[in-house]
Parts: sequence; structure tokens; C-alpha cells
Amino acid sequence: MPKVKKLNSMRLLEAQSIAYETHHYDPEIRDAEEVAAALGLPADEVFKTLVVECPSRKKPILVLLPCDCTLNLRRLAKALGEKKVALAPHARAEALTGLKVGGISALALIQKGWDVTLDARAMAVANIVISAGQRGTQLRLETADLIDLLGCRIIDVADAKGS
Repeated sequence: MPKVKKLNSMRLLEAQSIAYETHHYDPEIRDAEEVAAALGLPADEVFKTLVVECPSRKKPILVLLPCDCTLNLRRLAKALGEKKVALAPHARAEALTGLKVGGISALALIQKGWDVTLDARAMAVANIVISAGQRGTQLRLETADLIDLLGCRIIDVADAKGS
């Protein structure tokens, strides 16, 4: 088996003595639900990272929510005290973060000072799986460790698909 490249997100977790597991999948997969299926992981543990633009803020925020949910923009705006927020289109999200869609990770952007919102559903799972900052690699760690490390704001912002 070829040696796996160590990413900055992994180095960060190791420097903080945070235990994690690495999961690899076909980097052609961009959809988080497909990632969960490819890895055989429950959808409620695999979280996607979305870039959301807020008119009153200079910098967008990152929103993490379960891969099988959709973002409720109205509820997020209200919780943030904004009139309106907008999901950044893929090309803009990539330009803002410097990461490819399917590989955007709050851990990879920690040094950039992004505000991070985590959907409240995360509180129901002991472990969370998020992108390592590169398509094809996911990291599984304790939810509490992720919240502490990123200083996540916990808000109920996700809706089940189709609701």
C-alpha cells in the first residue's frame, strides 16, 4: 500500500493530542452522501462543510451539517442576526477557501480565522467525520474535540432532505 500523505489537518490534530482515524475514498467523489456510502459510515456522522456568505461580515463562515441534510438559510440568518445569507457557489467557495469542493475543511482553514457553525445534530453523535482538506480523505474524531478545537457555534441549521 502506498504511503499516505500527511495533511496539515492531521498535523494539527496530532499537535493538539487529538485522536483521529483516517478514511480514504475515491477522490472523484465530491458529494458527502456518496462519501458516507463509499466508506460505509452512517450519514448522521459524516458532515459536509459549506461556505456561507453574510453581507455584514467581511469573511464568509463555514457551516458543518450532516451529509444527508440541507442548510436552512433562513434559520441560519436569524441565528446570526443577519437579514439574509447565501450559500457560496462552488467556484466562489473554492476561490475563498483555496480548497476544492468536496475537500473544504474547517480544520484545514483553522489558521485563517474562519468562524465555524456546527449543526446541533452533531451533539447527538459521539464521533464526527469531516473532510481532511483534500478530496479522498476524511477524518473521524470525537465531536467534543472538534467543537473545542474550532470553537464552533452550535446552531440548529439543518433540515432533513425533502422537508
